Amino acid sequence: MSEADHRKSLEVADFNARNAAAAGAVKHYGEALLEAARRDDRIVCLTADLTLSTETDPFRDHLPGRFHQVGIAEANMIGIAGGLARSGEMPFVHSFCVFVTRRCYDQVAMQVAYPRANVKIVGVIPGLTTMLGVSHQAIDDIALMRALPNMTVIEPSGPAQVRAAVAAIAEYDGPVYLRLKRADGTEKPSEASADFRIGRMRVLQQGGDGLIVACGMMVEIALQAAERLRNEDGKAVSVVDMATIKPLDPALADLARRVPVVVTAENHSIVGGLGSAVAELFLERDVHVKFRRVGVRDTFAEGGTTPYLFEKYGLSAEALANAFQQAARGAAV
Repeated sequence: MSEADHRKSLEVADFNARNAAAAGAVKHYGEALLEAARRDDRIVCLTADLTLSTETDPFRDHLPGRFHQVGIAEANMIGIAGGLARSGEMPFVHSFCVFVTRRCYDQVAMQVAYPRANVKIVGVIPGLTTMLGVSHQAIDDIALMRALPNMTVIEPSGPAQVRAAVAAIAEYDGPVYLRLKRADGTEKPSEASADFRIGRMRVLQQGGDGLIVACGMMVEIALQAAERLRNEDGKAVSVVDMATIKPLDPALADLARRVPVVVTAENHSIVGGLGSAVAELFLERDVHVKFRRVGVRDTFAEGGTTPYLFEKYGLSAEALANAFQQAARGAAV
């Protein structure tokens, strides 16, 4: 089998596995988008040949006149969305995280961010959550999108927050990048997120021995790490869900001043993502604290299951707890 054929077979297997896993799952994003569209007839939906994978099939089935399948043409999709936004509509555009950011970055910058167009860019398969390796792993998308002026960057941590985030960005006038883990039926019941606000953190638990700041899939892992630190070291650690990565909640600086150690956790490169945003905030606000970043450490990864990749690349609860302990001791990274 040629390398190209092998890659294609992996893509088909991964696609089929994801669809099988999601078949019985509630489509939290898809349902929330449809609900928002029924409330606001400006909302239109675009996808780049990934309808099922981006949970946009409910929109297609119920509001076909406002659904646009543009094919495998992400740059063109962004251009279309920019034009629709200038005409008064509110486009939600969809693809895999890596394709809807890096593949069409110039179009995002010029057609969406620069004119501050009311376009919502929605990416699925964040970070190391695919068998398909480097070509499909979005480990730099947060860094890219937060670098763009006018762009808001959001990564919800669970189903309830996904629904709340969709409602919030539908009310927000301006460009948004929404980074999502596709529902696969394994999600735990999430706490109510009715208090979700763009640009505001959620303090999930409080403790005076340190602080873990996490986003997306790493929020649950941060809670597990905090539990491990409590059981093993008797440490009481605060955990913050930083769903909005840009603009970052400045109140985080005040919270960090009360603890000796802060660790960030993200399913993304440590370069330019949540950890970088938090470090920048701390330096500019004169926050003096022991600080570490947990994430993909400036490397590409291979394909594999999410548990395997999270373990190998240091995104597990154990790795996060170890990073906290090393920071507390002042040990080098």
